[in-house]
Amino acid sequence: MKLLTAFLIFAFSVITYPVSSQSVLSPNHKENVRQLIHMAMDNDLAWDRLTYMADTFGPRFSGSENLENAMDWIVETMKDDGFDKVWTQPVMVPHWVRGKESASLISPRKKNLPMLSMGGSIATPEGGITAEVIVVKSFEELEQVKERVEGKIVLYNAEFTSYGRTVQYRMNGASEAAKHGAVASIIRSVGPYSMQTPHTGTMNYEEGVKKIPHAAITIEDAMMIQRLYDRGESIKIHLELNAQTLPDTESRNVIAEIKGTEFPEEIIVLGGHIDSWDVGQGVMDDGGGSIAAWEAVRLMNELGIKPKRTIRVVLWTNEENGLRGANEYHRWVKNEEKSLDNHVLAIESDAGVFDPVGFGFSGSDQAYEILTEIGSTLKPIESGEVTKGGGGADIGPLMQDGVPGMGLVVDGTRYFWYHHTAADTMDKLDKDDFNECVATMAVFAYAVADLEERLPR
Repeated sequence: MKLLTAFLIFAFSVITYPVSSQSVLSPNHKENVRQLIHMAMDNDLAWDRLTYMADTFGPRFSGSENLENAMDWIVETMKDDGFDKVWTQPVMVPHWVRGKESASLISPRKKNLPMLSMGGSIATPEGGITAEVIVVKSFEELEQVKERVEGKIVLYNAEFTSYGRTVQYRMNGASEAAKHGAVASIIRSVGPYSMQTPHTGTMNYEEGVKKIPHAAITIEDAMMIQRLYDRGESIKIHLELNAQTLPDTESRNVIAEIKGTEFPEEIIVLGGHIDSWDVGQGVMDDGGGSIAAWEAVRLMNELGIKPKRTIRVVLWTNEENGLRGANEYHRWVKNEEKSLDNHVLAIESDAGVFDPVGFGFSGSDQAYEILTEIGSTLKPIESGEVTKGGGGADIGPLMQDGVPGMGLVVDGTRYFWYHHTAADTMDKLDKDDFNECVATMAVFAYAVADLEERLPR
């Protein structure tokens, strides 16, 4: 955590920047950047809004009243903020409901196993499933013991290496186990650390393969069961899931913007996803990113900063189990608003609102150089590093059609400790870190929107 001291704020206020012939930033840009950083760091409004949303509405899963009630509050509050335009975009989203669920170790001893079923899992039969457990650490190991899987529960005790590599057991574990006759599958939660906190997340069923229940237990319990298994114990688990997949229901993207003064048809879009999983408060994934983006644009209004291009904040729905919001926004931009070519830059925050480092950027080398210069203005809070390669799930559809994209990079040391768990709560965040995320998003969005020449593709 970095604390922005009064001395540092004062020092930044008197910094002068050498202006070269290659500079894209004017003295006025740098003064506005200074004000945005100072205002972001000296303002508790966004932090208080995030806290209010977390405590009032709780988790905001697609299809839930919590999500829609939170969005009602956001829309009304945005209107009070004085944006030039605030509206919502209807989106049909999946509606999966967890229901009552439990897992218990039956033998060699009795123990309750904290668990969370995977989003999209089917239910167990009435009364649940009790079966012997076979433990594997990989799909390769599953293949080696496939003759012994019939009628059993497969536990994938896959150690966390990286999210991208380990999540395959959450996504595809059920179908791989079902191919060999398993009656259910369980994974070791996808994360590097646990205090008996199971992690949920979405999953896939492979077409043509029998669907079986799929859930996660804690890291501690998965490791304990592995030890029992290695000692040759006969292990039985009782699993009971009452999940339901209901018909799709209507949700919405929330959109607000300030119009550009010279090139209003050119758009910088920034945001995060407002939905979360159905446990915890969804503040690091991704309420914090959503409200930081909202605040970044609100600050420009409060300071009377009027950029040349339109800045649009989008809070996408249904990132967690469908990306329906992102896909609908892309479809609308491309086919109805017909502004895809005029989307200058897409910015996303969906890696938590811990101490920010800068942005990962995917785009042209010329744009990268410009963004690197913009990032240099964030030296006082050390959050302006721009690295090549980056983006996000919700801006992914835009990026696939050629829109340059940036993903906020933060200190991710603890992100996967809490990711998709009941521990994703306000007490894990730090206000100064969050405010630095606001400042970082505000500076990049403003500077790109106010360049003399459009950011090159």
